[in-house]
Amino acid sequence: MSREPLAGSEISQEQIARFRETVWAVYRRHYRPMEWRSDPSPYRVFISEIMLQQTQVARVARKFPPFLERFPGFPELARASFPEVLALWSGLGYNRRARFARDSARIVVEDHGGVLPRDPLVLQTLPGIGPNTAGSVAAFAFNEPVVFIETNIRRVFLEHFFPDREKVPDREILPLVEAALERDRSREWYWALMDYGVLLGRGGKNANRRSAHYAVQTPFEGSDRQIRGALLRLLLKQGEVVAQDAPGYLGHPPERVAPVLEGLVREGVVEQDARGRVVLRS
Repeated sequence: MSREPLAGSEISQEQIARFRETVWAVYRRHYRPMEWRSDPSPYRVFISEIMLQQTQVARVARKFPPFLERFPGFPELARASFPEVLALWSGLGYNRRARFARDSARIVVEDHGGVLPRDPLVLQTLPGIGPNTAGSVAAFAFNEPVVFIETNIRRVFLEHFFPDREKVPDREILPLVEAALERDRSREWYWALMDYGVLLGRGGKNANRRSAHYAVQTPFEGSDRQIRGALLRLLLKQGEVVAQDAPGYLGHPPERVAPVLEGLVREGVVEQDARGRVVLRS
């Protein structure tokens, strides 16, 4: 495979072979069982990957079974109202993903005959699905030999191939992801990379700090994310709220709540009528 050399030196097939041996050896010792791995059907994979966006595995593991029990497939999710979906999604954070999941299910049912597309480019046309999520769905649901990157994969490649570099961009890592890809078993290979990345992250030395894309997440307490979640929980409980009363319910000043509410309206998560009543969109 012809690629621009990394940092002025070629990565040999021997290096790639040793790297694969290391990844598989770690995987055999540290495989992480998950419900969506035991049965990687397209629907289960799709829901798990949306849930896992910016959310820890342990939290998803608690929410995944009741969500699948209530919405076992694309048709059931497509028929659901947004408040129904949000009620089971609440607690995962980034609640607009619940709408992305429900709206994607409707597109899959209406435009694709209920069958999830396997082409990553088509997957990217679904709401909230970017290149990396599309790649992970294609790999895990269909064993497609696609190339993508996420935080644990990035950590592994930075650790092995960029030990002394700072501000490494993904465009330098992706050619190595492609070169090392086990093309006939990409599903399990990416599981192995992710499990290895988690293990490295537990070691206290986070190679991802040397990524050009590394950013420290702002504290949750008092953040817009916290206000969003509280407002959506309020609407789930009460059904509606008058916009000017929301700050009192939430315990935040109007100047903090108003921009959050405006954002939710723009995203189509809630709607506000002429009298100021705010409800969840169905």
